[in-house]
Amino acid sequence: MKVPDIFLEAETVLRMADPVDKANASIALYRLWLSLPETVQEQSLVQPSVSVVQVIDAPGRPERPALVEAHQLPRRGLGSVAGRVALVHSLAHIEFNAINLALDAVYRFREMPSAYVTDWLRVASDEGEHFLLLHHRLSTLDSHYGALSAHDGLWDMARRTDHDVLVRMALVPRILEARGLDVAPPMIAKLQHLKDEATADILQRIYTDEITHVEVGNRWFRFVCEQQGLDGTDVFRDLLRGENSAYLRSPYNREARLQAGFNEQELALIREMELEYQAARQA
Repeated sequence: MKVPDIFLEAETVLRMADPVDKANASIALYRLWLSLPETVQEQSLVQPSVSVVQVIDAPGRPERPALVEAHQLPRRGLGSVAGRVALVHSLAHIEFNAINLALDAVYRFREMPSAYVTDWLRVASDEGEHFLLLHHRLSTLDSHYGALSAHDGLWDMARRTDHDVLVRMALVPRILEARGLDVAPPMIAKLQHLKDEATADILQRIYTDEITHVEVGNRWFRFVCEQQGLDGTDVFRDLLRGENSAYLRSPYNREARLQAGFNEQELALIREMELEYQAARQA
């Protein structure tokens, strides 16, 4: 059996610009990986790769949506069709970037074991499925991905964490993705109240999958901490000091976060760091 160059495969999908093609390719790549015997997977990780790790300022993406600062995006209520279009478009942008982040986690951090590659290719595949669901929903709402502006916050965090897998695991799944666990349930309830069951069902699917994605981040964060003889709580506290705490915002979905692998000590730490950040801003 031919041994695929998994790092080149991940980079190829990462650099694809068309979002539908990228979503479908991420799903296909995960299926390819699962079809390989474990021995072939292991060979794929140790053979020389045509792909060379580089700083990627921006992954492949279409010309639109136009990227602006987050505060420049208009706020719209969910009570109107325009407001729901804006929500679905925002989620589509998040899921598109989440594909890139998951693929970059494979492409960039090549010292990790095959189970790590399996996990992050699965995440990329899930995010691809999420994007396609939202892409289709936008079309039923007479819109499309790229019709509205968006911001580049997720990929900005990818740039800031591209030097260390420990930092990436700490700040992307455990902070940015975990934020979705807090905001999704009330959003789903609001959509159900508005009788928009189609969008609510998509958000429910995303929410359920995101719990498993945050668990992946928690598990590999702890793996690297143990590998390096570090105290995970101390590392997490150090990484949250300063501007990284700006992403923390209560109330937190305690049940979902515990299900996703956080422990009580970490939940207390997150709240502590949020309050510390707020106090520093007000001083």
